[in-house]
Amino acid sequence: MNPFMQFVKDVSDRLGSGFSSLNQNDPSKEAYIRNLERQLKNKDDLDVPFDELKVVVFDLETTGFYPYKGDEILSIGAVKVEGTNIMEEKTFYSLIYSESGPSKEIEDLTGITGDMLINAEPLRDVLHDFYSFIRSDVLVAHHANHEKQFMNHATWLALRKNFQHRIVDTTFLTRIAHQEKKLVSLDECCKHYGIDIDHRHHALDDARATAKLWVKSIQDIKQMGYTNLRDVYTHLATLE
Repeated sequence: MNPFMQFVKDVSDRLGSGFSSLNQNDPSKEAYIRNLERQLKNKDDLDVPFDELKVVVFDLETTGFYPYKGDEILSIGAVKVEGTNIMEEKTFYSLIYSESGPSKEIEDLTGITGDMLINAEPLRDVLHDFYSFIRSDVLVAHHANHEKQFMNHATWLALRKNFQHRIVDTTFLTRIAHQEKKLVSLDECCKHYGIDIDHRHHALDDARATAKLWVKSIQDIKQMGYTNLRDVYTHLATLE
């Protein structure tokens, strides 16, 4: 094979490894997403008692803070929680393909390297798997605006769908339970509750720590008379 043809083949192989599914629609996956959209439109979890509420607590590791300026999701980690029971056996974790890889600063922070991402699944496939994992459950994250922005952008970019899941921010609960302490970061909140994080800035470990924070916060606000998410949002509206 002449050098030019070899070059074309090498480029095609590299692109194929990362974007193989972007232009190949799987009818069963597309049907699942459409059905999920219908479920979400007809579901309202605001009045579900905390003891019965099913949530998926998740965390994203990203290359930065601005998805609309080119920052990407590097990994997704999640764990299911039913009421105040953390379902340790029901977890999700995936790296996401990137040709460029993270900066040295992000690599040092997360432990995620370019070599790890070059062999990872593409965004479209990871999102399909993640949506299959969470189904129509409420999502929970710490400082959820970060996760919401990236999920909005990634879902439209890869699936051409609007992100429709409700995301509850754990700080909504800590503002009620411990307003005087002004707990902000995940580290501060976990320190207050005595929660250890095995590997900080690892999406699954951060999600597990956030799940423990969610459970402890729910236990606190239940003692204060809050029974569901509607109670929480009603109270927060009075603080604005």
